[in-house]
Amino acid sequence: MDDITEIYNKLGGIISEDDFRKKVDEKVDQMSGLCDTKTAAMLVAHDLGVTDTAKEVIKIKDITPEIGNVNFVAKVVSVFDVREFNRNDGTTGRVGNVMVADETGSIRLTLWDERAELIKNGSVEVGDCMEISGYAKDGYSGTEINIGKYGVMNKTDQEIEVRLDSQKISEIKDGMGDINVSGKLLDISDVRTFQKKDGSQGRVGNILIGDETGKIRVTLWDEKVDSASALNLDDAVEIINGYAKMNNFSQQVEIQIGNNSVLRKTNAEVEYKESFTPIADIIPGESYSIEGSVSGLGELREFDRDDGTTNMVSNIYVSDDSGRIRIALWGDHALLVDELDIDTPIRIIDAYSKSGFNDEIELSAGNRTRINIL
Repeated sequence: MDDITEIYNKLGGIISEDDFRKKVDEKVDQMSGLCDTKTAAMLVAHDLGVTDTAKEVIKIKDITPEIGNVNFVAKVVSVFDVREFNRNDGTTGRVGNVMVADETGSIRLTLWDERAELIKNGSVEVGDCMEISGYAKDGYSGTEINIGKYGVMNKTDQEIEVRLDSQKISEIKDGMGDINVSGKLLDISDVRTFQKKDGSQGRVGNILIGDETGKIRVTLWDEKVDSASALNLDDAVEIINGYAKMNNFSQQVEIQIGNNSVLRKTNAEVEYKESFTPIADIIPGESYSIEGSVSGLGELREFDRDDGTTNMVSNIYVSDDSGRIRIALWGDHALLVDELDIDTPIRIIDAYSKSGFNDEIELSAGNRTRINIL
């Protein structure tokens, strides 16, 4: 009994063997000879709704590095840019990544050389359902599938339900990778440029997102900065394959968006409600949001930084039912002192607390602070 007959016998007679063999031949032609007849037969059987034809056609949750060659069907959920690199033999290689998922989980595909062209020429797009043959191995962040010269990625008309493991913002900890999270866009910072060690110019930008469990700052590097250009405040956004890192300056965990990460708008429903702390409960060394009324106004003054640039600062006082606190407004925030009056309702969001004059607690409103005049 040959391989095709063995697989056909598991179909339960839903089509004739002749018709099945014709479909297998069509599948081989469709793939331009990039898979053998046995693999094509298993994929045809899967198209017909019969998945238990061979061990090799499996679900993503069952893929481990020990299996080696695998065949499965999944939907593309993310496509990452192709990059070039120099091999030891002096040739130039190309590599790109695609994230795919089925109803049991998700996995990364690594496409090498000519297979990476599928990304560059737009043959692989988010939402495509694909028949995939590749080699399972240990990757940087878990099991991944290598799609090399003899690997297969072929579109199929099957509809595939997907499941992506995701986190809530409160669950994100320093050092976590493979972060998938959705949130409401709360703030977009200006893009800054900097000089890299190799002399080239880099770009960095930040956004702030929140869900029902909290909020977190997201740092975007270089080309990924452009991902935020089409976004608006209050948009629901999703991050795929981010990683978490402690910001040494603020001592807060942030999500980093690098070459293998995605930031995009989503239609998901995301709830977020700002949490305001009573002034009396503020202690030094934390970030706080408060709401109250202006109860004091200071003078605007300019000063020279150590680097020779000029900055501005002003001071206001804000009161709520629990107490009163001084707030230092830095940079452009300092100009608000001329727009405010006593008893103006105000919200100060994400200001940093510290011990000030006479060890009194005060808030510092810098470039990460948002101020809403109500």
